[in-house]
Amino acid sequence: MIVDGYAGAGGWDEGARQLGLTDIVGFDNWFDACRTAKAAGHARICTDVATYPTAPFRGRVQGAMLSPPCGPFSRAGKQLGLLDRPQVHRLVDRMAAGDDRWQDMTWEDERSHHAAQPVRWVRDLMPEWVALEQVPEVAPLWSHIGEVYRGWGYNVWTGKLCAADYGVPQTRERAVLIASRVRRVHQPVATHYDPSHGMSLFGRPWVTIAEALGWDGVDRPARTITGNRAPRWAYDQANSYSTGWTLTHGPQANASVRTADQPAATIVCSRPGNLRWTGDEGTRQVGHAEAAILQGFRADYPWHGNKTSRFHQIANAVPPGLAAAVIAVASGLPAAARLDVAA
Repeated sequence: MIVDGYAGAGGWDEGARQLGLTDIVGFDNWFDACRTAKAAGHARICTDVATYPTAPFRGRVQGAMLSPPCGPFSRAGKQLGLLDRPQVHRLVDRMAAGDDRWQDMTWEDERSHHAAQPVRWVRDLMPEWVALEQVPEVAPLWSHIGEVYRGWGYNVWTGKLCAADYGVPQTRERAVLIASRVRRVHQPVATHYDPSHGMSLFGRPWVTIAEALGWDGVDRPARTITGNRAPRWAYDQANSYSTGWTLTHGPQANASVRTADQPAATIVCSRPGNLRWTGDEGTRQVGHAEAAILQGFRADYPWHGNKTSRFHQIANAVPPGLAAAVIAVASGLPAAARLDVAA
């Protein structure tokens, strides 16, 4: 069994599925995200990960995947979690010593304590392998937790990964921790490369927006992103299939702009209207199905909830391609298994 903490809509699950791993139980208190995941065939317990008992799973868990809420630390928010970081480090040490109390600590952002919860879950379950993911600002915390895990007999790698290096049409950077009690772990080998840095003898060029959305034709590598259906059927027929669109993230004055022949920038979607297409035909909002494809989900993924909720689920999910690369290293499964699925 694999446990998936803060599982959301199923990014980790989808990545694991690419590797043939399906015995996964996910935990999350976000009702819409749980509905989405269940509709996609992923098991969910709708609960607070910080208070849910670990005892029922002791001795039964092979792997653990956890992506605590990024809101307190993300540049898309107020980043009050950065003020809480000393407290989180203290909580890591407290939990490592067996004391799980976080309610008696003062927090600028009430969600910040979740970043320490992977200590409790791994301490209690001692899975064979562990994978953690968060925004880059949490990298020092992952290093701290990595030292705790090493003290428990784990081999650990921590670092920052770019999702585009693993076939996701988005240059999302994330802090990652990989740990194993039975094998040496390392940085996942990139399967794609930035063509602006020249040709590579290994891998494929980064997947572009146009390729992912099928604007360059359905026989292009976009099929590895969108699945078996023609990409243009995955979203409204009124959409443009030309490559003349640019993708704008955030308010125009501070926008990150990417053209269709590039991967998308990090999809934040704090408000759906912050993600827009601009082209010869004017400006329009990016549809949630398009945003999901750019996050690396298959075109027919069954999102639930209203428009805002769907965008938040997409933006908060681990890109499945990145998840698969991380899990392959953590679990010892060959990366070829993931590539065979994507081909």
